[in-house]
Formats: sequence, structure tokens, C-alpha cells
Amino acid sequence: MAALLLISRVPVAEAQTTNIGGHIGFVLPLVTHAGGQTTNIADNFSIGFPMGITFKGKGRMVYDLELVPGGTPRHTNLTVHPGFVWDAGHSFGVGLRAAFDVNAPQWGFTPLVNHSWPIENNFFKAYFVEAVLPVRFNRPTVGPATTPVTFGLHFGLGF
Repeated sequence: MAALLLISRVPVAEAQTTNIGGHIGFVLPLVTHAGGQTTNIADNFSIGFPMGITFKGKGRMVYDLELVPGGTPRHTNLTVHPGFVWDAGHSFGVGLRAAFDVNAPQWGFTPLVNHSWPIENNFFKAYFVEAVLPVRFNRPTVGPATTPVTFGLHFGLGF
């Protein structure tokens, strides 16, 4: 009887308002500056295929866990890219991601700005373009340490 009385005093939890979504797309690193040299996409072609899962609560901020397989035709890599994106209004978002390159002595962060356009009556809810500025700290055990900074564009579909 005492247990029933205690249970009746526990407040009922409110329903969670977390929405889950995601995105897919491709990213092109257009210009990179590293080790005193600047290269562009024509010098060293590379492409990534980001896919992410997004968790949105009540506010203007979302948590987005992105995985980016990609690389050059002869080298494939994977970046684990968790981060936060804030709704800046007028279909713009700004964010910051951490970056961890799997099986590479490199880590860093990626600031971003995106703009999206809605898609009506479709599984995909929007298409977007995102400007990214990946900054990586490359610390190999053999060879010089570098800090590559890249400007790239990410194109994708959100769902």
C-alpha cells in the first residue's frame, strides 16, 4: 500500500518533442592551404559523401551527427563529424562541428553556414547548399605537422 501511495506522488513525464531527421549529399573541397602551399580541386580532386542524423528539440539548435566517407580515387577516408547547427532565420543555419578522421593522425573542427529551400510533398523536406571551412590539425609521427584549412561546398537533401 505504501508503494502505491509513493508511485501516485511521482509526476507524469511530459512527452518528448524531439524530432529526428537527417541528410545526404556530397561535398567538394575547392581550395586548400596547407604547409605553405595552396591547391585547388583541379590540382587534387577529392569528394566526400556526407550523411547525417539530426536531433531537433524545442529550440533553434539541433545536434547533427555526420559521417563523411570520401577521399581521392586512390585513397578513401572516413570523418566522424558531430556538431551543432543553429537556425539563424530566413532558411539560414550556422554551425560548428568537431572532426575526427578515422585511422589518420588528424583532427579539427569545421565552421559552416547553410541555406535551404523547402521541397513540397516529398520524402525529402529540403535541399541545401552549405559553405564549410574545415580546419584540421595534422600531426603525423613521421614528417612535418601541418594545419590544412579548406574552403568547400556541400550540396544535399534533408529529410
